[in-house]
Parts: sequence; structure tokens; C-alpha cells
Amino acid sequence: MSDCKAVIFGAAGPSLTPEEEAFFREHKPWGFILFARNIVDAEQVRALVSAMRACTNQAEVPVFLDQEGGRVQRLRPPLAPNYPPASLLGEIYARDQRRGLRAAWLLSRLHAFDLLRYGINADCLPVLDVPVPGAHDVIGNRAYGTEPEVVASLGQAAADGLLAGGVLPVMKHIPGHGRAFADSHLALPVVDTPLEELRARDFLPFQRLSDHAMAMTAHVIYSAIDPDLPATTSPTVVEGIIRGEIGFDGLLMSDDVSMKALSGDFASRTRAIFAAGCDVVLHCNGNMGEMEAVAAETPRLLGRSLERAHRALAPLGTSDGGIEEAARAEFAELTQMVA
Repeated sequence: MSDCKAVIFGAAGPSLTPEEEAFFREHKPWGFILFARNIVDAEQVRALVSAMRACTNQAEVPVFLDQEGGRVQRLRPPLAPNYPPASLLGEIYARDQRRGLRAAWLLSRLHAFDLLRYGINADCLPVLDVPVPGAHDVIGNRAYGTEPEVVASLGQAAADGLLAGGVLPVMKHIPGHGRAFADSHLALPVVDTPLEELRARDFLPFQRLSDHAMAMTAHVIYSAIDPDLPATTSPTVVEGIIRGEIGFDGLLMSDDVSMKALSGDFASRTRAIFAAGCDVVLHCNGNMGEMEAVAAETPRLLGRSLERAHRALAPLGTSDGGIEEAARAEFAELTQMVA
């Protein structure tokens, strides 16, 4: 793994081009990420994942996907059922806390069944953001609720469900995207909330799950902490808040470096992400010119970042041996509570 670069790349289409294969073999990214454009059918997905792994000559390569349920779900029928959004789990929890936690665990356990079928072993879940009234809908019903304790409890259950099935969870978007009044895919959100309020609400779910192995940053400015730089490129936020106050010492990956919330060219964005203290840079869209610029500024995984990467991959290959049919039946029963 020490020969890998500290980057997660996507691919442009449903199969690797010769140019992509050569590029990935040269740079050996630590991981890959899939999107809807990469997904056609079952055999094609398995072949793409296998081809990606073959480029790195590494026994264990994380392949990520955003499989939350609701509107953020890359695998769709017939490859995986359509699942409800996280807010429905919060509704179940509001009626019966025990059943709500069980539903959150089961949904993630079902994701694990679905993903591993195609060789995908990491899910960008749970979403630990806590929305506030009037915030942009980029989070919206992707959140488990509007109270940090609820979000933390259901997020923990969701992460545990993935791990039970041998799939790696990624907390997002640390230290909290719920107050953003803009979509960071399209613009740079600025949150002017006082630090004490951020500590009391936004940071709390991440603190509760701070012992987890992976987290993804928020492309959000928190003016009370750093008025100039978004969390992803702010040493003050990464070292002072994420590593310090929140206490997260796992593998910290950036959100997508190609999102419009970040400014500058791709080389300067990449340098800023590593200078801030992130362990891994994420680039999603498969644009070769952008990937070349990112790769040129990306170091090999070394030191603490390498240790965190090893720790993150430790659960791979483990499973509770659960029975899929029983899990699906139980989840369907629980969701009837709010049908």
C-alpha cells in the first residue's frame, strides 16, 4: 500500500479506456469511486471494479460508492432495490427508538449485501450532517433528523450495519454541512454561526463517532473558525477542529476536488488539501486532464496517513454471516410503521 498515491479517482464511463488503464497503473491510486455513469449491468460493474483493482497490484483496494437511499443511490433496480431516504429512519425512530435503530442498521446491512455482490467494499455513509430550517436542500432528507443526538444514534447504527457486512463506512461531511445555505457542488457555502453553537449541534455527531476509521470533509467556510478557507483546505479547521476538538484520528479524505466550492486550478486545490492536513484527495468525474493535474501534486501514502489507511481497511473480509432474505423481510416490516 505504501506504493499507492493518496488519491481516490473515478473513471469516465462503464469500462476503463486504455489511457485510463495506463494512468492508473502509473499512479496507483489508493482507491476508486463509482457513479451512475459507470453502472450499466451486473457483469459490467464487476468487470470494471476488477479492472480498477488490477491497475494497482494491491491485494486490498477500496472501491467507494454513494449508496445512501433516497435520491443519493448509485445502484438502482435491477442491481439493487430503491431504498428510502435517511429521514424515514428518523421517522421510525421518533415513534420507537429501538425499531428506528434497528431499521438504520438493517438498511446498511442490506447495502452491504448489495455492494459486495459487485466487488464494491466502501460506502460513503453515514451522513452525519444536522440540517437547520432554511438550509439548502443538498442535505435535506438525506439527514436522519434535525437533532444531533438522533443523528448520532442513527448514524452509529448505520455504520455498524455496514461493518457487520464487511463494507467500510465513511462519515460525511465533517465537521458538518447541515447549516449550508448553498450547494457546495455549485458554490462555496459560508456559515456564520458562532462556534459555541457549532460545538453544541454540528460537531456532536462526529464527536460521538470519532473512533470510526474514515471521514469526508465539507467544502464549507465556518467564519467563526476560519473566515477565508473552507474546511477542506483550512489547517485551522482540520487540525484545530476535526483532529483536535472532534478528536477524529482516522483517514480524512476531501470531498470531491472538482466541486465548484473550491477555487483555483486543480494543482493548487490539491496542494491546499494536503497542506491543510487531509490524508487523501478525492476526484470523482473521470476527466483525464484534471486527474493528471491532481496526480502530479499527490504524494505517496506515508507516515500517519499510511497508518490510518491500514486501519481503515482492517475490517475488509469480515462479515456476520447474516441471511439476506430475513434482513429484507424485517426491514420491509419496520418501514411499514410509517407507510
